[in-house]
Amino acid sequence: MNTIALITSVVVAFVLGYASRLIIAKIKHNSTEIATNKMIQEAKVKAETERNNIISEANSAIQKERNRLENENRDRRNELQKLENRVLQREANIDKKSQYLENKENAIENKMKKIREREEELDSIIEKEKQELEKIAELSREEAKKTLMKEIEDDAKKSAAKIVDHIEKTAIETGEKKAREILVQTIQRISSSVAQETSVTSVSLPSEEMKGRIIGREGRNIRMLETLTGVDIIIDDTPEAVVISCFDPVRKHIAKVSLERLILDGRIHPARIEEVVEKTRKEVDQTIMEAGEAAVSDLNLGHMHNELIRHMGRLHYRTSYGQNMLLHSKEVANIAEMIANAVGANPNLAKRGAFLHDIGKAIESEGAGSHALSGADLAKRYGEKEEIVNAIRAHHNDVETNTVEAVIVKAADAISAARPGARLESFENYVKRLEDLEKIADSTEGVEKSFAIQAGRELRVMAKSDVVDDAQAKQIARDIAKNIEDNLKYPGVIKVTVIRETRAVEVAR
Repeated sequence: MNTIALITSVVVAFVLGYASRLIIAKIKHNSTEIATNKMIQEAKVKAETERNNIISEANSAIQKERNRLENENRDRRNELQKLENRVLQREANIDKKSQYLENKENAIENKMKKIREREEELDSIIEKEKQELEKIAELSREEAKKTLMKEIEDDAKKSAAKIVDHIEKTAIETGEKKAREILVQTIQRISSSVAQETSVTSVSLPSEEMKGRIIGREGRNIRMLETLTGVDIIIDDTPEAVVISCFDPVRKHIAKVSLERLILDGRIHPARIEEVVEKTRKEVDQTIMEAGEAAVSDLNLGHMHNELIRHMGRLHYRTSYGQNMLLHSKEVANIAEMIANAVGANPNLAKRGAFLHDIGKAIESEGAGSHALSGADLAKRYGEKEEIVNAIRAHHNDVETNTVEAVIVKAADAISAARPGARLESFENYVKRLEDLEKIADSTEGVEKSFAIQAGRELRVMAKSDVVDDAQAKQIARDIAKNIEDNLKYPGVIKVTVIRETRAVEVAR
């Protein structure tokens, strides 16, 4: 009994275990199927979503492309419409022009028709007049033609005789003019020669030791002397002599006299150099005034403003093509006086205008433009007559001459300049180049004064120390060098040196 119960229990337990496994397996199968179905459903939803997105993007792209094509088509239609309108406008313009030309052609044709009718009418009238004239004169056409030709021949002979008479008179006048020119050439050939200035001068030294004292410690003395006078002092192997080089005779003379006085005095240092140069410059200014007064007195020109006399005195130190300008002015005045006396003009007016004709070259701050115009303005400012002003202004054909005396001044200037040996063109070109160098430097902002030295191979520029610093000084040197390269023609190279000097002065009392 116990055995049966045990077997029954085992069987029941086996059945229950098997049944529970079947149930568990069924549950797992159902769970797996549910999960699978869920995944499939989710995949379907995702695929549908992606499909919708792709379709939406495709539709958007299609719409954009459609819009682009529509815009292009609209632009093309607009462009075609514009072209069509332009063509229509041109056709309309062509039609208008064609109509205008057609009307013009018709008008011309009508005018030509009227002209032909008028010509026929005139021919008919002329023919009737000829017939009437023949009846009145009782001459045939051939006879009238012969009579007319005879009259024309007689008139031609009379005109020819007048022409021959005019030619003879002109030949006589030309001969007299040529004779006067020969006389003037003779006068100018016997006039005194003009000494030509040079650009260098030498100063004798008592000993070779003096060269070292002129140079000074670290070159202070010679640098100060060159800076104050604007010259180039050359100390080389020449025994007991130094050379002063400068294109401006006034500067050269001031430097020479100053150096001679310093050598004689024996005290050579910057302060003493500055004192001597200033004193010499004042004496040279006095000499300039005396030279002008002497020239006015020699020519007997009467009263003249002191400023005009001073400017004319400066011409004693100026040259043009190697010709001393003060001597040239006096010579032109004498020639003008002789010509004026010969032709019956006013000799005093001609002489005064001739003496002042080149005063523009003596103006210290010479700007751009003709010296004739600047000189005329200067003379007018100091009370000279309008006839004198016109003679100065017109002597280089800048304006028209208003008087006979102005013409005489121009002729006298040409005679003085043209006579043999009066001028040396190469020297004038050299001086003009040096003057142009200094003008370029002086026109630069921040420059106080400039000096062309070393025969134009160096330009020494004094900068205003109170407005220019060291960096600006370098820029000024570059600007001046660039300006020289752009505006001047010169051989070799030109060194531009900008000097900025600061002085502190105090007085002990």
